Amino acid sequence: MPSTFQQQRVSVYSIVMTNTLSHNGRHLLQRRDLFGQTVSGLAGVALASLLNEDQLLANDAVSVDPTKPHAPRRGHREAQAKNVLVIFCAGACSQLETYDYKPELIKRDGQPLEGGPAVTFQGPAGNLARPQYNFRPRGECGKMVSDMIPHLGGIVDDISFVHTLTNKSNTHGPAENFLSTGNVLDGFPSIGAWVTYALGTENQDLPAFVSIPDPRGVPQASVNNWGPGFLPAVFQGTPFNSSQPIRNLTPPGSIGKNKDEAARSLLSMLNEQHLKRNPGDSNLSARIASYELAARMQLSVPKITDLSTETADTLKMYGADSANETKAAFAKNAILARRLIENGVRFVQLFNGSYASGGRLNWDGHSDLRNQYDIHGEILDQPAAALFNDMKQRGLLENTLVVWCTEFGRMPMFQKGAKGRDHNPQGFTAWLGGAGVKRGSSYGQTDELGFKAVEDVSSIHDLNATILHLLGLEHTRLTYRHNGFDRRLTDVHGHVLRDILT
Repeated sequence: MPSTFQQQRVSVYSIVMTNTLSHNGRHLLQRRDLFGQTVSGLAGVALASLLNEDQLLANDAVSVDPTKPHAPRRGHREAQAKNVLVIFCAGACSQLETYDYKPELIKRDGQPLEGGPAVTFQGPAGNLARPQYNFRPRGECGKMVSDMIPHLGGIVDDISFVHTLTNKSNTHGPAENFLSTGNVLDGFPSIGAWVTYALGTENQDLPAFVSIPDPRGVPQASVNNWGPGFLPAVFQGTPFNSSQPIRNLTPPGSIGKNKDEAARSLLSMLNEQHLKRNPGDSNLSARIASYELAARMQLSVPKITDLSTETADTLKMYGADSANETKAAFAKNAILARRLIENGVRFVQLFNGSYASGGRLNWDGHSDLRNQYDIHGEILDQPAAALFNDMKQRGLLENTLVVWCTEFGRMPMFQKGAKGRDHNPQGFTAWLGGAGVKRGSSYGQTDELGFKAVEDVSSIHDLNATILHLLGLEHTRLTYRHNGFDRRLTDVHGHVLRDILT
C-alpha cells in the first residue's frame, strides 16, 4: 500500500495534469491557470511581507555586530525579565530536607521500601528515613519548609516552587551539564551564554555574564556551567568572586598609569589600522572588542567588587560579619551578585558548594546527611534569603528573575550502612521568584515518599524554556547553526511552565 504522503503526491500530480495541455508529448500549463497561479504567488509574497513586518514570520538568526558583540538586542517578544540570577546548590541538595514535605515518609521511617530499588547509584539501598529536620508552615501561603533553612522559609510568599523536575543523569558532572547546558555531554553552550548571545547586555563596562564560584571552589562540571560551547567565545561567562578577582586584570606594579594608558592607546591605533586592512574579519573584530572591554573592566570591576561602600547593617543582614569564614565569604558573594544585577549584568550565577567527594564541601549527603547539612544549611540560608529580600527592597525583582536550583535530588531511603541519601534524578525541587513569576504557589507533586515525580512531571528543558520565555525569548526559535544542525538550549524538547507565571 502506498504511504499517505505518496497518495497525497499522486493526488496533487493528478490535479495539475488535468489543468495542462499536451504538445508533442510535453505537458503545458494553460494560460488561465498560469495567471491564476501567478496571482496566488504574488498574494503569498505580500502576505509573507506583512507577517514579517509584524514579526510573525521573523528571521530567527541572531544578528551580532562583531565590533559590539554585547550590544543590547531585542528578543522574540516583550520580556517580563531583563536579568537573571541563578543560585545553584552544587552536589544535589535534598528536596526532602528543604521544600518537599512528606508526612508519609515520617510515618514509615525505618521501614523498607516495598518494590523499591535494591541498589541505587552508590550501592545497596537501606530503609526509608524520615526528613532529618522538622518542617513547619511558613508565610501567609502556609508552605511547609524545613527548619534547616528558616530564613529562606521567610520568602515563600514571593516565590513559586516546581516540585517535579527530572534529570537525564544521576552523576554530578553530566547532571550539572544538563542543568546548565541542556545536554549531558561536554561542549554545549551554557544557558548564560545562550542568553547573552541572544540579548547582549545593557552595561558595556562589565561582562554580560558573570559566574560567582563558591568560596570553597568550583562545581564538578566546572567551566561547563558558564562556557560558550560552540557559540562564539565572546559569550562565555566571566568567573570571579569577592575574594578571587579576575585574573590578569590589573597591570603589574612596575607599569605606571601613564605608561599603561599610552600602551593601550597605541594598541587601539594598531588594532584599528589592522582592521582597516582586513575588513569583514569578524574574529578580529570580536578580539578587539574583548580587549576594549577588558580595558574598561580595569576601572569598573574593582569598583563593583569593593564592598566597603556597603553599610554595616547590610553586611550584617547578609551574614558577611559572621564568625563562620565560609558563610561570611558566601555572603559577600551574594552581595556581589546583587551589585552586578544592580549594574545591569544580564546573567549572574551564584554557586553554593564546590566539587568534593563525600559531601564535605557541597550538598552530596551520602554518609552523614544531618551533620553535613548542618554545615551547608548555615552557609546558604541567611545570605541567600538576604539577597532575595534586598533585591525586593531595592525594586530589582521587578526586572530580575531569580532561580534556585540543584542538579538532582536524593532518595527517600538511607544508603545501607550509612546515614545519608543516594542520588535521585526522578523528582526534585527548584523555585523561581521575581519578574513574571506567580507568588506563593507550587507546581506538581512527587509521590507520597518524595521518590518520583507523579503529577505535572517536568524537566530541565521545561525550566530552561521558562527562563527564556520570561526574557522574551522563544526557546524553539533561539538556535545556532553548528555542524549542519540548528542547535538550541532545549534540544527538541521543552515546554514553558505557564502555571507558575503571572
